[in-house]
Amino acid sequence: MRIRTCVVAGLALTAPAIALTGCASPSASLSLTSSAPATDDGEITEGLTPFDTGYPAIQKLDAGLLAAVQRAARDARDRVEFIVTSGWRSKAYQQRLLDEGVEKYGSLEKAREFVNTPEKSAHVSGKAIDIGPTRADDWLIQHGSDYGLCQAYANEMWHFELLTSPGGECPAPLPNSAG
Repeated sequence: MRIRTCVVAGLALTAPAIALTGCASPSASLSLTSSAPATDDGEITEGLTPFDTGYPAIQKLDAGLLAAVQRAARDARDRVEFIVTSGWRSKAYQQRLLDEGVEKYGSLEKAREFVNTPEKSAHVSGKAIDIGPTRADDWLIQHGSDYGLCQAYANEMWHFELLTSPGGECPAPLPNSAG
């Protein structure tokens, strides 16, 4: 959690998860603008780590998935940092992503290759996590099965689910989220 302190008119204001702007001088006006790295519907606006459990996108992940990702992140930390780019999502947020995909790709059929429906999305059930940067994805593709984590879709190297037991063999990724 980011905390920022600003002194305005001799008063020290400390604010977690919000940005204090207009703090340049004691006579400056103060405005508060939200810059929370995640929203209540699971949208992540800035990178979170698997340990940022105060946010619904992380907090509402399946307990087994979260524990596996946290173990992997600890073991990889000397080589790469895991950034969660998406975790749990509300049905409404998943529908917005699907609608945006239809607009971007021109059809539901094409959008479904990249975005699942709210009824089928493993993100909505908290059973999927998207990790970045690419170095972390590469590390997880190579070592994820040690934790039960597998790349679920061939066209999404960042999307991981618990698809085997720790130390087991990952199934071949599906071509895309449409199957």
